[in-house]
Amino acid sequence: MTDFTVRTSEQLPELLQAFRKQAGLTQAEAALRLGVTQQTLSALERNAEKVNASRLMRLLSILGVELVLRKAEQPPSAPPDSTASSRPNW
Repeated sequence: MTDFTVRTSEQLPELLQAFRKQAGLTQAEAALRLGVTQQTLSALERNAEKVNASRLMRLLSILGVELVLRKAEQPPSAPPDSTASSRPNW
């Protein structure tokens, strides 16, 4: 099993497409399981950074992919979004 470190939302589209293909699913098949149209899934794959967390988690489950969060070994030199806090806001 290979782990993929995702640091930016721009990395998601390629990974989602690759995981879908590795699962042996067409966009239409994955869309049917997700409960959306093929066009919606296509848009989701192209613009993954705009998908809500709930839908992303359902798609990952359909693709047999789990999301694992862990603290980075080295903190980034600058936050990706200068308005974001350095600590989670729970």
